[in-house]
Amino acid sequence: MPLVNVMVNNRAYTIACDDGEEDHLRQLAAQVDAKAREVLSSVGQVGDTRLLLMAALLIADEHHGGKSDAADHHQAGQQAARAELQAQMKRHEEENTALLEKAASRLEQIAAGLAAA
Repeated sequence: MPLVNVMVNNRAYTIACDDGEEDHLRQLAAQVDAKAREVLSSVGQVGDTRLLLMAALLIADEHHGGKSDAADHHQAGQQAARAELQAQMKRHEEENTALLEKAASRLEQIAAGLAAA
């Protein structure tokens, strides 16, 4: 299991990860570091523990918002699909109605022809 050195808020941390996950872990740490710097610039020095907690909460909130956005997008997609299905059903009903009216008209012609014979 490889060990990866990462920097967050100018402090070095050594973290173990699975083989092949080193670069991904470094990218995640860079995101945490960026969020920690954002918190630091807005609230000032509050201690490492509180700073990292606040950064984690902001990241979690962004992630939660992203899920909410994805759920909204999914729901909108479902509504669009439902509307398309309803439109298709209406077209099929209209086509079937026209076919039934044509068949009824043809049967009336046949019946009239038989009655006249």
